[in-house]
Amino acid sequence: MHRRVAIIGGGAAAAALLGELLERRPPQPLHLDWYTGGGTLARGVAYGTQSDRHLLNVRAASMSLFAGKPQSFLDFVQREDPSIAGTDFLPRRRYGDYLEAEVARALALGKAHGHDVQIVPFAADAVVPETHGVTVFRGEESHRADAAVLAIGALPPLPLAGVSKEALASGRYVVDPWPLLANPPAEAPRHVMVVGLGLTAADVLLELSARWPETRFTAISRHGQLPEPHLHTTSLPAEDSAQVIEAMLDEPDVRRWLHLLREAVAQEDDWRSVIDSLRPHTQALWAALPLEQRARFQRHVRWAWERTRHRMPPPVHESLAALEREGRLHRQRGQLYRVEVDGDGLRLELHPHDRDASKMQTLHADLVVQSVGMDFDVAHTPHPLMRQLVINRHVLPDPLGLGCQATPQGRLLHDGGTWSRLFAIGSLLRGTLWESTAMPEIRQQARTVVDQLLAK
Repeated sequence: MHRRVAIIGGGAAAAALLGELLERRPPQPLHLDWYTGGGTLARGVAYGTQSDRHLLNVRAASMSLFAGKPQSFLDFVQREDPSIAGTDFLPRRRYGDYLEAEVARALALGKAHGHDVQIVPFAADAVVPETHGVTVFRGEESHRADAAVLAIGALPPLPLAGVSKEALASGRYVVDPWPLLANPPAEAPRHVMVVGLGLTAADVLLELSARWPETRFTAISRHGQLPEPHLHTTSLPAEDSAQVIEAMLDEPDVRRWLHLLREAVAQEDDWRSVIDSLRPHTQALWAALPLEQRARFQRHVRWAWERTRHRMPPPVHESLAALEREGRLHRQRGQLYRVEVDGDGLRLELHPHDRDASKMQTLHADLVVQSVGMDFDVAHTPHPLMRQLVINRHVLPDPLGLGCQATPQGRLLHDGGTWSRLFAIGSLLRGTLWESTAMPEIRQQARTVVDQLLAK
């Protein structure tokens, strides 16, 4: 049993791990050092928004922080409003409130049971894992732990290739949209270009269109398509899903999988039932794919998977459709090639979808907001801790840029094998588990890691 554990990260994944540890009542008291990085505990980037326009894209009944208490979030919100249903898509702000309340409850429970929890409101600068322990450095201080868990959440976004230094320095190209959404300037731009059409882009479009009612928006992506919407009611799993999944595992080939899924969808009233049937098995399916097939999936299929798997709440879809009908939102296919300063705005050059250079298109915007979703590439991240771990070969980047190499149980790998005392949960396990950023997966990862930390 590891009695002294360092938790590194201050968001929802770290909160799930803390709560899971303090709920267990181990036979000996724990000493937990929680490096939160500052900011509001548990909310992180995902749940730090205060806008009611930003909704969870998972129904309330599926958003519990703990694997052992599946109704926890729903119980929390129904105490304030009994009319809320488990099928509702609630504001992410309410989930942030729930996370804060659960952290406060866990800390009180831990104190009552004799555990020592030290909240360090700073980021860890370096982590040095060894055979018999882990040393965590912050400034001139260092602390020894029996084990450490990286729960750092999203890596800092990087500007896309082709964005000039002058465009970045102008302030008109926004790499991280969340500070802008929290405090947009009062003077509205006439035309805003949004790069990306995923769930983050939907949040950007909803918030800025409401704040700037006269502004026009153009959103670009390779395929020019928004995420699909959820149904207003839940869909039942496909009847023959077990046979489809068995066939997919028997033949781990992306082209074959697409054929099987198209056949399954053709036999159902709604394609969502087929996609949702894969959810409990996605990690096993990803593990069955050899590296070259994973790379093929990344190149050719990922965009379609993301828009069908990570769907929008119906109210978000309806609001975006209204923006398009009003002529305020235009979607366009293309890939960003270059961004340069042009007078008082920016000039964007786009490759068309077929990448025919002779068809290069030039657009102009007063403001460009990059909204391409999470970055997982630890080999090139500016995140100080992850840079230290990668440079010192304490961790190994995933070959496809999807976090760190790890076991399915969350133990991180290094040149000499597997660390027995350095773990990760959440986004760093993307390359190992694929599904690793949504709360249903994170809470199970937290339980799996805690099982290992508290094992005799």
